[in-house]
Amino acid sequence: MLSAAVPNTTFGKRSTALDVTAGLDLTGKTVLLTGCTSGIGLETMRVLALRGAHVLAAGRTEAKAAAAWAAVRTPEMKGRVTPLACEHEDLASVVALADAVNAIKTPVDILICNAGIVGSSKLQQINGVEKQFAVNHLSHFVLVNRLLDAVKAAPQGRVVIVSSEAHRTPGVTIEFDNLSGERKYGGLKFYGQSKLANLLMSNALARRLAGTNATSNALHPGVVRTAIFRNFPAVLRVPLDAVGKLFMKGPEAGAATTCYVATSPDLAKVSGLYFNDCKPDTPTATGQNDAIAAKLWAVSEDMTRAYLR
Repeated sequence: MLSAAVPNTTFGKRSTALDVTAGLDLTGKTVLLTGCTSGIGLETMRVLALRGAHVLAAGRTEAKAAAAWAAVRTPEMKGRVTPLACEHEDLASVVALADAVNAIKTPVDILICNAGIVGSSKLQQINGVEKQFAVNHLSHFVLVNRLLDAVKAAPQGRVVIVSSEAHRTPGVTIEFDNLSGERKYGGLKFYGQSKLANLLMSNALARRLAGTNATSNALHPGVVRTAIFRNFPAVLRVPLDAVGKLFMKGPEAGAATTCYVATSPDLAKVSGLYFNDCKPDTPTATGQNDAIAAKLWAVSEDMTRAYLR
């Protein structure tokens, strides 16, 4: 944890993305957002464009990103959206996205790593790596590293990484000797590992950004009613569908913490924290472990070296 000087805020669990950005003019800001086509990503895109930002919005295909923008676009939008493609299961596609953004030759004021999956109960791999770790962590590790110069070129660049309270799942750590999942696998536990990796990556990045105008923070968006739960086992998914409205956030509130961390003027110098309901929260001991974060960074570099500059 690098920064603890966070001003008090009245925003909380029931705040929406519109609430936390009220009165802000993001005209002139460039935002790169992954996972823009549904759920909290779609609402994040909508609200940031409404407030004036130029959102480089990445979906699995450019057509899907364009359709998502068309679905939420209204005449009062002050900003604009450029649909882009990124298939996070394919690191070559991640590199292509980064190259497309760098080709625009503009600083990236806000980079929001939002795309993610919840895997099935059956082990799935990408190039020998457990799929959730590959998609949720490694793809964003490559993207951030390839765009870091553009973020640092902004007057106050921000990296915002959507992690999760799933990092608190009992027994979750970074299983450096089992990143394939072949030794022992559990879908929810490995989802928690991927979200822990998001948090540790943000913390390690914040240390690397110390002394610059750029920051990195991670967050939990809340338990949100989105399509991310489609791969849950039926024994869990059916109860969630039945009672979800009683305790889950909708996308409007689910996008609030992302938009708050991405845009609040009060957080201009805040880095290396984990936010929940628009307030700093204390992660697990593992989530605060600098040695594990540093090891994860080094291992991630080794695993993705062919896709890094």
